[in-house]
Amino acid sequence: MAAENLAIRFQNVTFEYSDGKVTLDEASFTVREGSKIALMGQNGAGKSTLFNLMQGNIKALSGKVYIDENLSIACAQQVVPRDQLELTVREFFAHYFDGETYDLDRKIREVLDIVNLSIPIEKKVNSYSGGQQARLLLASALIQDPDVLLLDEPTNNLDAEGIGHLMMFLMSSEKTCIVISHDADFLNTFTDGVLYLDVWTHKVEQYVGDYYTVVEEIKARIEKEHMKNAQYEKKIRENKEKANYFANKGGKMRLVARKMRDEAQQMEESKVEVRREDKPIRPFDIPVQEEINGDIITVSSLTVMENHKPQEKKSELALRKNQHLHLIGPNGIGKTTLLEKLASQDNTGAVISDEIRVGYYRQDFTTLNFEQNVFDALMSVMIEKDEERMRSVASGFLLSRTVMQTQIKHLSEGQKGLVAFAQIVLLEPGLLILDEPTNHINFRHIPMIAKALDQYKGAMIIVSHVDEFIAQIRIDETLDLGKMLTK
Repeated sequence: MAAENLAIRFQNVTFEYSDGKVTLDEASFTVREGSKIALMGQNGAGKSTLFNLMQGNIKALSGKVYIDENLSIACAQQVVPRDQLELTVREFFAHYFDGETYDLDRKIREVLDIVNLSIPIEKKVNSYSGGQQARLLLASALIQDPDVLLLDEPTNNLDAEGIGHLMMFLMSSEKTCIVISHDADFLNTFTDGVLYLDVWTHKVEQYVGDYYTVVEEIKARIEKEHMKNAQYEKKIRENKEKANYFANKGGKMRLVARKMRDEAQQMEESKVEVRREDKPIRPFDIPVQEEINGDIITVSSLTVMENHKPQEKKSELALRKNQHLHLIGPNGIGKTTLLEKLASQDNTGAVISDEIRVGYYRQDFTTLNFEQNVFDALMSVMIEKDEERMRSVASGFLLSRTVMQTQIKHLSEGQKGLVAFAQIVLLEPGLLILDEPTNHINFRHIPMIAKALDQYKGAMIIVSHVDEFIAQIRIDETLDLGKMLTK
């Protein structure tokens, strides 16, 4: 098939969920074969829904979704489905592989080599780090050998090496790729177009060019629309003032006044509908637990992974109030496992002082009860129940009245992240443990999150591969697990 042919076309597609939430309203766009497209939009706008429509997992309410019948589609999801975490890696791949069983192991080796991952396939998926699981998700799509590759936040949890490897793959691949990501630099390396799903109008805007070019084009267009509307506003005010003046004169002047009011009305109708930008969360503070002193957490030993085997290492780590630690190391070395053990105090080499409340942000959001609605999830963490304060905090994190009544399992990953941060604020912890807190989060929210963490007065342990995010946060100490292996 020629590269100029269409791979995907949406024609006046409308979709809404059973609860009446509209995601698309007569949306139209096209994707040509071989193109590399970034799919953008605010958290909860419906980007993952768009992917599901492309795959045929759900059906449009009206309009036409056209997929070239000669093309196959595969999607690398944001997270491993919960019912697949207990599978071995081999069983996980078997779920996605459509070839002969005898050929499975060879294909697994091929796709793991593509994503630069060397792991035993007999171990369970949930025994691997978030970064390793991210590579497994990409490999699960590649083992299907698709013509169209859908990637949903593929850089989440990846270290710099993993992101670089993914960039090289996408730039050299001839596959049609549509990528959801909040990583601007990553997107700009390979995209030749942007689809923007507007959370307000439920339309899809289509742009040609690399990511940064498109962002500047959108910015310039909005500024031009604001200027045009400002000119209209000035003329409307002048006409109304003159119309009031002439109306008071009586006689024929009233006809002049009516004409001027009509002109003002026409200008009102001519004003441009300016696209509303993604709304960022409000700046916020994380209150620290009162009356805490001395060492909040002490770690005398910890476990790091070497060649997929745990190694116990001695440590002299101690954190007091207002001390921030950045935990670093390559994917697979055991950062997430260590944080989990610290948070659950399931580590004989670590002690958290009595009565310390721990705010734990997990990258997979399993600290949230997926069966609860957002209202109950937020109220449940408050020491003193105060619905008015809870609703004020929720509003700051863009958790609307509709979202508050929604079960956590029905939220987008980005919305789950905002719920997790709202819980931390309401908990007022003495110790913060954060595992990749920018994953899934709209880039417009990142500065507010970074500032809140920078100003947090309790003890904090954070894992993040996003250097520009960490650069905005006060870090008092860095612990490199990779260097511990050489000791």
